[in-house]
Amino acid sequence: MLPRKGGGVRRTALIAKELDRVEVMGRVKAGALRLVEAAEMLSLSYRQGKRVWARYRVGGGEALAHRGCCRESNRGYGQDFRVQVIRRYEERYGDFGPTLAAEHLGEEDGLRVSAETLRRWLREAGHKRLRRRKPYRRRRERRAHFGELVQMDGSFHDWLEERAGRGCLMHMVDDATSQAEACFFPEETIWAAVGVLRRWIEKYGIPRTLYTDWKNVYVREATEAEKEQGLVPLTQFGRMCQCLGIEILAAGSPQAKGRVERAHGTHQDRLVKKLRLAGIGSYEEANRYLAETYLPAHNRRYAQAAASAADYHRRRPSARELAEAFCLEEERVVGADWVVRYQTRFFQLERQSRHYAPAKTRVTVREKQEGKLVILYRNRPLRFTEIAGRPAPKPKQRPAPPSHSPTSRRVVNPPPSHPWKRPFKWQTAVQYPPKT
Repeated sequence: MLPRKGGGVRRTALIAKELDRVEVMGRVKAGALRLVEAAEMLSLSYRQGKRVWARYRVGGGEALAHRGCCRESNRGYGQDFRVQVIRRYEERYGDFGPTLAAEHLGEEDGLRVSAETLRRWLREAGHKRLRRRKPYRRRRERRAHFGELVQMDGSFHDWLEERAGRGCLMHMVDDATSQAEACFFPEETIWAAVGVLRRWIEKYGIPRTLYTDWKNVYVREATEAEKEQGLVPLTQFGRMCQCLGIEILAAGSPQAKGRVERAHGTHQDRLVKKLRLAGIGSYEEANRYLAETYLPAHNRRYAQAAASAADYHRRRPSARELAEAFCLEEERVVGADWVVRYQTRFFQLERQSRHYAPAKTRVTVREKQEGKLVILYRNRPLRFTEIAGRPAPKPKQRPAPPSHSPTSRRVVNPPPSHPWKRPFKWQTAVQYPPKT
């Protein structure tokens, strides 16, 4: 069995050294070695060898054990301090890991102790955290440049525990430096992805590549018609990234984008507890806490320098350029009455001085995040007015069926001379005169 790292290695070496001295001194006592030879074997001077031999003659092998064994260290923590740390941990940081608990014990409670010492104390006190072994996977090498590849993903979790409902943390992590950017949203939608990407661009510039998963928000598979025509399918978010010159790569498994997945685990452990300690009860306050406190401290702790000093981010676009890129676009056909229909809404195109859109042609409808619409024909905006929808066609009125009630029937009383009222008589054959 291999010895453990740290103190276990040093203690094992010390025991081996003591056992060697006992063996060699036993050979000196038996007369198989001289004291000079024994001191040379133990890498000791002759004077030190005589001291070891004197201790061995008096107390035997036990006298050669290190005198500091089983004694408390002069630089160790006192028992009262240890009890105070464990009590504070159980009161406030019961579900914290040793590393995070040691940070908060030192920063907020003034009880400074190393994470490894706290882990040993908790293990001896009966606080055990079982960890499941995971299958072996080889870690992919980091990209060499900042902004060369940025991973993006959303994480649904009870971030505010019982103080609010579930939320989605939209998270971006640079592959080369682990620099992070995040923001809370209700769902993982197009506008949520746009929101966190816009924050990244405003801070660092336009990244070269985004690494996402196969959600319809980011990428989608081609239809049969697109496969036949050789067209590349694009989602609305993919079209926005194409306008900015950002390439989207879709990962085949969660392990492929493990850097952002591991960061989710870190946030689900540390961020939840920090939000609880800060007394935050809404996601609006949580977003301010992320931007002002948590993310700067997180990046200082976990971010690292890239292998290459070159920054692969392109320049930061202006606010107008970003507003034009981050919008939904759909093509619509102008009706014969110059009406454009868009998502159950109707827009009457007004008469244009120039560059008007003829009927039965295609126009582009752009919808911005705040809901504002723009209709373009050959990249030129058109004036329009929203109108009420077309009236629904009236159902055809069928004639009412004739009534057959007894009171509506016409009563006919035949006269007494009517054949129906004559008594029945047998008719005899009529005698016709013979033909001549």
